[in-house]
Amino acid sequence: MVVKAFFPTCCASADSGLLVGRWVPEQSSAVVLAVVHFPFIPIQVKELLAQVHQAGRVGLAVLGTWCHRRQEAEERLGPFLEGLGAIFSHEPWLQLCRERTSGLWSCKATRQQGPTCPGVKDQVMLVFYDQRQVLLSQLHPPAALPDRQAGDATASAEGLAAVFDTVARSEALFRSDRFDEGPVRLSHWQSEGVEASILAELAKRASGPVCLLLACLLSLISAACTCRKANMLVSVLLDVALGLALLSWLHGKDRIGQLAEALVPVADHVAEALQHLLQWLMGAPAGLKMNRALDQVLGRFFLYHLHLWISYVHLLSPFIEHILWHVGLSACLGLTVALSTLSDIIALLTFHIYCFYVYGARLYCLKICGLSSLWRLFRGKKWNVLRQRVDSCSYDLDQLFIGTLLFTVLLFLLPTTALYYLVFTLLRLLVVAVQGLIHLLVDLVNSLPLYSLGLRLCRPYRLAAGVKFRVLEHEAGRPLRLLMQINPLPYGRVVHAYRLPSCGCHPTHSWGSLCRKLFFGELIYPWRQRGDKQD
Repeated sequence: MVVKAFFPTCCASADSGLLVGRWVPEQSSAVVLAVVHFPFIPIQVKELLAQVHQAGRVGLAVLGTWCHRRQEAEERLGPFLEGLGAIFSHEPWLQLCRERTSGLWSCKATRQQGPTCPGVKDQVMLVFYDQRQVLLSQLHPPAALPDRQAGDATASAEGLAAVFDTVARSEALFRSDRFDEGPVRLSHWQSEGVEASILAELAKRASGPVCLLLACLLSLISAACTCRKANMLVSVLLDVALGLALLSWLHGKDRIGQLAEALVPVADHVAEALQHLLQWLMGAPAGLKMNRALDQVLGRFFLYHLHLWISYVHLLSPFIEHILWHVGLSACLGLTVALSTLSDIIALLTFHIYCFYVYGARLYCLKICGLSSLWRLFRGKKWNVLRQRVDSCSYDLDQLFIGTLLFTVLLFLLPTTALYYLVFTLLRLLVVAVQGLIHLLVDLVNSLPLYSLGLRLCRPYRLAAGVKFRVLEHEAGRPLRLLMQINPLPYGRVVHAYRLPSCGCHPTHSWGSLCRKLFFGELIYPWRQRGDKQD
């Protein structure tokens, strides 16, 4: 059997001692977490492992011995280390050794078959891993694979998950190292660079209250960053910062006054363009022959509403600057609040276009419904309201005659109504497209996982999609040595996995449903929720 021994790179230069870690029998893997140095008392080592088990609910044990022959005296430790297997019994018992001069590694895994039988040696595959990166990273499940690869990928993912879970749940073991004065001295990732912390310790002693405040702030930030709410916190902070920047820009150099002065001329220009459009429709648009009576009635009706709208805008012109000044204060609540307010302002400024669209759509829908009903009359059918279906029906001669007259009238008046409906629907869709872009920007600011993207950019190992192995040594008679490196999560999967839930309303119509509603003259509400009441 091949035993996979995961060994931390930070312990490669540690002094000789005991290998402490977790044995995963399902994967035949030994995850080494730390090295216990001499001198030690066996009962104290067992008490430490029991404390770690109680804190992290992970079963740790002494997996074997570690021998680093850096000095001549350490070469005599071999027989002593081999005898420790009788005190700390474990199957299999690992024996890792690194030579002093050549730097070669030797790995053995021994299983005791019985009191009188010699031990059986298993092959050992030594896998080095960065303990700090594995501890701080979060392993994500692999993407969907074909069926023939799904089984292997699942087994591999379970093995990697066991390694990452063991290191993450053994954090209590890393609280003490070989520089502490405790009964058990350990070497792990926290032991690197501790000697250089003397200056930091002196600075801490000199400025106690300031360091206490900074420690509290850092603990709060680290507590927020360890959960998924960090994305929401960063999103809110960025939203408020951009809103304050917008507020500062609006109130600088009297830009609100300039916007107020430009708003009324823009409204007049839009109204003049709509007036020219209506006059064009009242003539012979694109050479089409329209029903002149209906054309004049509809044109004058819409021109009257346009005149009312212009009068309304000029009536509010003295107060526009004050309104914009108070509306601009909403930017202090965030950029998304300012953008939502801008969307509402656009809806108010284009209210006349919405009214034109509603009038045209209702009139067009009325004629379509009338024509469909009269078409069923010609075929001897009728719509059953109670059963919501088309049933057969017999009509007399008078009903057929009146139906024929009404069908002819509606059919010849339909092109004029359809043209007005088409023009105002295009204008309405243009306004909806502008509001849709604003809603899309608001949704982007609210739901984009900025913290996770920044973490992926600056600390790629924190978001792990898997691992890759690099061969360090593969020679006959020597154990296979591999280096485990973390594959960062792709940016697309980061956005998909950590995207915040959006509070905005999304379009519920498909393209087919939208085209059907436009063809039959039904009113469209792009941001209406599914549970809302329809007209």
